[in-house]
Amino acid sequence: MEYTSEQIKDLIVEGCLNSKAKDIAVIKVEHLTVIADYLVVASGKSTTQVKAIANNIDDLLSKQGIEPLRREGIPEGRWAVVDYGVVLAHIFNEESRKLYCLDQLWSDGSNVTLIDNVE
Repeated sequence: MEYTSEQIKDLIVEGCLNSKAKDIAVIKVEHLTVIADYLVVASGKSTTQVKAIANNIDDLLSKQGIEPLRREGIPEGRWAVVDYGVVLAHIFNEESRKLYCLDQLWSDGSNVTLIDNVE
């Protein structure tokens, strides 16, 4: 089955929510860059949680037959990127998220959606 970028984005968000990621932001960037249609940015409270969120996203999408083009930073757990071509998942620990400010960098993206993962 062929998945749309919107469906992949939704699965990534589901993976974030399942892993109790915090401050999930979905940014539509297709009109700003050719690298992706969406960015999903989320935070974990610790390096262990950052790794778990990235691995959960990878596992969830793999079960649907969707494999990433690349995975970066997961062993370190400060900033993990899982690249699905049309959608990039960026998972940060809280300190790294403040440092890199991807949310502000891509604030010109349309349909910025913040998802509150309340426990």
